[in-house]
Amino acid sequence: MTQTLSYPITPETERPSWKDWLQKLGALAGLVAVIILFASLRPRTFPTIGNLKLMLIQTAVVAIAALGMTLVIVSGGIDLSVASTIAVVTMVVATLLNWKVPPFLAALGGIGAASLLGLIIGLLISQLKLVPFIVTLGTWSAYRGLAKGIGGEQVINTDSTWLNDLTINPTGAMRWTLLAPSVWIAIVLSLLVAGVMRYTKFGRHVFAVGSNEQTARLCGVPVERVKIFVYIISATLAGVAGVLQFSYISQGDPTTAAGMELNIIAAVVIGGASLSGGQGTIYGTLIGAAIMTVLGNGCTKLGLQNWVQEIMTGAIIVLASALDRFQHRRAD
Repeated sequence: MTQTLSYPITPETERPSWKDWLQKLGALAGLVAVIILFASLRPRTFPTIGNLKLMLIQTAVVAIAALGMTLVIVSGGIDLSVASTIAVVTMVVATLLNWKVPPFLAALGGIGAASLLGLIIGLLISQLKLVPFIVTLGTWSAYRGLAKGIGGEQVINTDSTWLNDLTINPTGAMRWTLLAPSVWIAIVLSLLVAGVMRYTKFGRHVFAVGSNEQTARLCGVPVERVKIFVYIISATLAGVAGVLQFSYISQGDPTTAAGMELNIIAAVVIGGASLSGGQGTIYGTLIGAAIMTVLGNGCTKLGLQNWVQEIMTGAIIVLASALDRFQHRRAD
């Protein structure tokens, strides 16, 4: 007798209910509210076309990494090493460029290195049955150390290539594209990942594992394989974000993206994903990433120091987690 897996009802696998739409509108309303707030406080510098394009470019890096983090969190995991992976990628790309490797291959090399780092995490979690938090806490430190070791604890400067133009708004004959290439890359990858989550067996398996791993296993879901691929895909997307980060800073920097893992996780949680697993949407993640960028940009316009932004980020994560826990208790 063949068992049939009953997949969880989620915004990515079923038609959204009125509660799902209310949650989506709530996230969008939050984004609009923070935009209005900073626009009213800094009307001359915040609500400008130039600043809007800058925020879109800044959002692209966080958003792309958050796409992979969405898969991880929906599957019931977490990845604290994503920012360290981004730093490793900038160092690998810069090193390859200095070895006279063509820019496209250098970018692929950086992304490939990130995929390998994700494979390591996936194997440690799935095969050794280690807790994702502990594993990625360890790789957070190890990968940051690897980034420093690649460059001897120094930044790696390179000659300018077309990779440096990925985070620059188009000019001249390319002005018709309106947005920087990094923004278009983020849009395309968002559509691709959303399609995978909604329409593929793998996407349904990710939700199933996050909702109830034991039930998913009994129903024939290859849980270990799903976890491995989730972390590989997440790290690969972090690799793409790393290439864009390299483009933005124009060098390999072992200290870059420090603390960005909090913004990435916050973007996913703000967007409605549950840290308990089994729930999350790409739409919500993108809104969450935009909120984090607007908050950072607005605080900068107000002249607030980084420590204020860090407090706000931490408070947002705690608040979003508390709301998620409250919703689960009501559901129970």
